[in-house]
Amino acid sequence: MSERTAVIASRVGLHARPAGIFVAAVGELPLEVTIAMAGEPADDAMDASSILSIMSLGASNGDTVVLRAEGEGAEEALDSLVKILETDLDAE
Repeated sequence: MSERTAVIASRVGLHARPAGIFVAAVGELPLEVTIAMAGEPADDAMDASSILSIMSLGASNGDTVVLRAEGEGAEEALDSLVKILETDLDAE
């Protein structure tokens, strides 16, 4: 299983527009991706393609999250998702 950490850059955290952009990107992948707050057990990770899961995660600006995926292309997919999370999407 591949794993990446990301620091949330959007000023409002993973809410509203940034969450929607992230979920749309996850939905385009042929992989199951999970997300959790750093330090939480992998078993508590949530489905990263679910807007409800992302919103309930409560990740704020500066929080660290952990993304996990398994399968062919997981490394590249996680790298692209980290770039999204580490971009202030509210500023664009």
